[in-house]
Amino acid sequence: MSSQTAPISLADLQSGIRPRLERVQQELRRIVEADFGLITEVNTHLFQMQGKMFRPTLLLLAEEATGGQDNRATTLAAVVELIHLATLVHDDSVDHSVLRRGMPTINSLFSHQISVIMGDYLYSRAVIELVGLNDLEPLRVLSRVTNDMTVGEMRQLLAHDPLGFSEEQYDLLIQAKTASLVSGACEIGALRASGEERGALRRFGGALGMAFQIVDDLLDYTEDASVTGKPFGSDLREHKVTLPLIAALPRMDDPARRGVSRLLQTPEPSDSQIAEVIMTVSRVGGLDYARERAQRLAQLAEGELDLLQPSVAREALRASITYVIDRRR
Repeated sequence: MSSQTAPISLADLQSGIRPRLERVQQELRRIVEADFGLITEVNTHLFQMQGKMFRPTLLLLAEEATGGQDNRATTLAAVVELIHLATLVHDDSVDHSVLRRGMPTINSLFSHQISVIMGDYLYSRAVIELVGLNDLEPLRVLSRVTNDMTVGEMRQLLAHDPLGFSEEQYDLLIQAKTASLVSGACEIGALRASGEERGALRRFGGALGMAFQIVDDLLDYTEDASVTGKPFGSDLREHKVTLPLIAALPRMDDPARRGVSRLLQTPEPSDSQIAEVIMTVSRVGGLDYARERAQRLAQLAEGELDLLQPSVAREALRASITYVIDRRR
């Protein structure tokens, strides 16, 4: 996909399924509702900082692109969003993040203990809802996805040598942490489709999810907090090594590598340290390399859509690739 096409917003992708997404939101609130004051209070904040339901959008579009015959799709889309929210709550607690989309995280507003327990609650509500459908297939897909996401978190925690973190390790990490749920959402949308279409949408989601994460990691190097909703250079501040830095390190001279090493060994890097590393990564081509990788993944994703019958929903899925590549937040 080329970023020279007209900009596409998430609202554009959702325009044809807006009423269904509103029902997904209603389902989401029904599923997590609890007669317990603290849970209600945390839920209220959680819905205020909720994203724009990208994964449910893909699920509903995948369902429509393969015939639109699954009357459970709204509930399944809510479950997918619930699992996504649970991972964000846990991730913020593990990373000690204070902001998410420009708002205080659950762990900063309440406590790390409440954040962990709330994430567990969201997961358990998702499982209860899946079991209630009396169908093993969505449960099979999402149990695999949540296991992959957990293993991905462990991979990140065990990356003790940031400067030795390879592109292969990075791919395994983002495949598990991000692409698995995007892939699962697309596959679940196609549960009533042929095996060929289901496989194509699973692979489409996997490639799109990896591109999504690479672009997200690029934004951390190129956009400020007013755009991303999180502090400038937050990945470097948290000593996370992502694709732009991985690609740049072999191209750096010794003084530049020592600067990166100092930053990664500093508990609280200064803004000037972070700005210097970002400038170096950009200068040696790390950002360009990451953009090219995202573009190659986008092409892989687009190729999978050729296996689907032509439809408005298929073209919306195609447009989602452009949205992912060109997005600024």
